[in-house]
Amino acid sequence: MSEEKKKIEAVLFTTGRLMTAEEIATVTSMNVDAVKNLLAELKNDYDQKDSAMTIQQVDDKFKLNIKKEYGQITNRLVSTTEMDSPTTKTLAVIAFKNPALQSDIIKIRGNKAYDHITILKDQGLISTEKHGRTRLLKLTPKFYDYFDTAEPAIKEKFKEIEEKYKEQENEQKQAEQQKNQDIEQREEKQEQNLDNNVQEQNTQVTKPETQPTNNIL
Repeated sequence: MSEEKKKIEAVLFTTGRLMTAEEIATVTSMNVDAVKNLLAELKNDYDQKDSAMTIQQVDDKFKLNIKKEYGQITNRLVSTTEMDSPTTKTLAVIAFKNPALQSDIIKIRGNKAYDHITILKDQGLISTEKHGRTRLLKLTPKFYDYFDTAEPAIKEKFKEIEEKYKEQENEQKQAEQQKNQDIEQREEKQEQNLDNNVQEQNTQVTKPETQPTNNIL
């Protein structure tokens, strides 16, 4: 294996996530076209040799991953990451927003989410860092490793949770937009009424007084 392919392999192994050729080229200081060609060669190398690993390609992104036939073994090894339903739902919201503000997650999931976040951090599925008065939550490579090889039923459940909160967020946005529109319409109406009142007052002030007429007998 060439030195260039080893560099690409090392990057994919270290990050543990899907990466574009452009991202890999930036890290390795290589030409993008060269990286694309080497990725194709590296993928072919893994497909031909007797290995549990493979180069997974999703659209224009690549990742060093475990072959599907060995996913069950991986799932057993990471069985400690099995979570109860509330914690799974909190993780789904974090994944949907990734990265997510802890304050936003607490608003959506309630104060119990503090415990869920602690569990998820201890299991290495998320990382946290200070962000103003709250914390910024991010998914880790372990998250992608686990859910890339998880059972279809688990993936489907996770997807359903994400879709549910996506719909809720869209409904909240629509409600907020409608509320803002109603406020704007009320303000416009109030301004129009105020303008009308001012015009009426100005008309009354500028209206000339009628002089009395003296009748000559």
